[in-house]
Amino acid sequence: MSLTDRQQQIVRGAREWIAEHGEEPSLRELAEAAGLASASSAHYQVQRLRKLGVVIETRGRPSRRCPHCGK
Repeated sequence: MSLTDRQQQIVRGAREWIAEHGEEPSLRELAEAAGLASASSAHYQVQRLRKLGVVIETRGRPSRRCPHCGK
């Protein structure tokens, strides 16, 4: 699978944020970490990455995972 430069920025930004802060970034924080102009740009890229099978978790909205077991 080949990711665009922007998608690679998103993945790298998310990884760096988690390494530095110990939790997933919000979309706004992810946009800032990846050098994007807005949270909506980050949201669009995250949705595209998820369709490609790349898992990027963000804070702000509840995930579909069980809060107890993580599945």
